[in-house]
Amino acid sequence: MNISLILVPTDFSECALNSLNYAASLAVMHKAELILMHVVDTREAEHFAKFAKESMDTVLERLNNQATQAFRRFLGQWPEKKLVRETLVSAGTPFQEIALKARDFQADLVVMGGYGSRGKGGQIEEIFFGSTVEKVVRLLPCPVLCVPIGWSAE
Repeated sequence: MNISLILVPTDFSECALNSLNYAASLAVMHKAELILMHVVDTREAEHFAKFAKESMDTVLERLNNQATQAFRRFLGQWPEKKLVRETLVSAGTPFQEIALKARDFQADLVVMGGYGSRGKGGQIEEIFFGSTVEKVVRLLPCPVLCVPIGWSAE
């Protein structure tokens, strides 16, 4: 299997950092590049806009800027940044955006954390409809690697 491009979605959690480190190990092994992405969940943004009595555009712009700054901090301390071809921030439903970007970039592999900043289990949506990782797996023709917290490539 030829792996030249790996898509790594992140929510900047510890689990996402773990999956990024794993993806970096794979990228070095296969001489591949990484594309890192963060998805601003528009469902959550809508709730925030209603609560804050702000326009959706204003809220999305703020969340996009926060994610861009988070990428700078996240990568500023990460030793493997030379492997990163691109970082991007997208807005939408996370599993759909990840699948769309993986197809757009023709990623050979998607590497994701087992659970994100919301934690593991407990959410009603996840119980009845599955996790973001499960939904991405169902949508994509390329392999999706789910890296649990604490798993190391070494």
